[in-house]
Amino acid sequence: MSEVLSVSAVDKTGKMALHKFHRRPVGEHDINIKVSYSGICHSDIHTAKGEWGPVNFPICVGHEILGEVTEVGKEVTKFKVGDIAGVGCFVDSCRSCDECEEGVEQYCTGKGGMHGTYGSKRSKDLHPEGQTMGGYSSAIVVDANYALKVPENLNCAAAAPLLCAGITCYSPFKFYGLKSGMSLGVIGLGGLGHMAVKIAVAMGCEVTVLSRSPGKEEMAMKLGAKHFLISTDPEQMKKASRSLNMIYDSIAFFHEVSPYLDLLKAQGKLIMVGGVPEAFKISSFSLLPRRLSVGGSCIGGIKETQEMLDFCGEHNITAEIELIPATPEAVEAAWVRTINSDVKFRFVMDTAATLKEE
Repeated sequence: MSEVLSVSAVDKTGKMALHKFHRRPVGEHDINIKVSYSGICHSDIHTAKGEWGPVNFPICVGHEILGEVTEVGKEVTKFKVGDIAGVGCFVDSCRSCDECEEGVEQYCTGKGGMHGTYGSKRSKDLHPEGQTMGGYSSAIVVDANYALKVPENLNCAAAAPLLCAGITCYSPFKFYGLKSGMSLGVIGLGGLGHMAVKIAVAMGCEVTVLSRSPGKEEMAMKLGAKHFLISTDPEQMKKASRSLNMIYDSIAFFHEVSPYLDLLKAQGKLIMVGGVPEAFKISSFSLLPRRLSVGGSCIGGIKETQEMLDFCGEHNITAEIELIPATPEAVEAAWVRTINSDVKFRFVMDTAATLKEE
């Protein structure tokens, strides 16, 4: 086993502390990654605060992980020492259910299901802490089949959020049939929304950003959007009626969905990716007359995530980030700002440079 240093959550208040824990030895199918950068996702905060279920503290979260391969198992051919590798939202699955065999491991229905990068209960031979521990750490050991190759031309720090934010856009775009020439509406210009704009524009789509904040128009246009709508302005919304083929809804709190359905053309689709626990109220008569669809999506499988990274490498797409040190104080402050939507658009920890033992 190897000992690693982390910035871990110690209780539900979001209090962070330096914490040492152990990773398993590198097995024949494993690689060891020295973490260079780790992005901060709102899911990290929901988990650590116990908002998505019970938590065993201390817990090291983080699932936007990018770093250098320092050791490879004898059966590994996908990576070599010195490669840049990424780890996203999950690190294992059953590998034999229909979903795993179809390459959508994120929806694994086999025994144990998909194992998230942090907080998933596992045997101590695989994860000495009794649960998976994430990327706010100096190193991670992962099965090479669940690691990703990162295009060399991408800025490493800004590429880290692609492992969650990037694939959470790319996967539903591909599954629900977004194609060049289509019109896409993006609700919310945050960590997910800004990536949706970049990826959709690279796919050849005409993008409209919908926001309650007029101050976001300049940034939306800079990212490549063609149109900007104030979602609380009835006149603007009416003027844009039936103008969109698809809507990407990234809002992670309760909101009325029906007004957005009026923006869809016949056979249009509204795709939800924000985790909202409250039930939405939609009349069937909002859907039937124009054969509208409302669907959901959650990250992507390993093959599709690699496809997304290659696409982003081809189009030189990365996230807009604010780089912070990997210290308890900096992470606590970043979490508060993330909750308050005070970041453009993703925090990333400069882990290798700052997470060091004194």
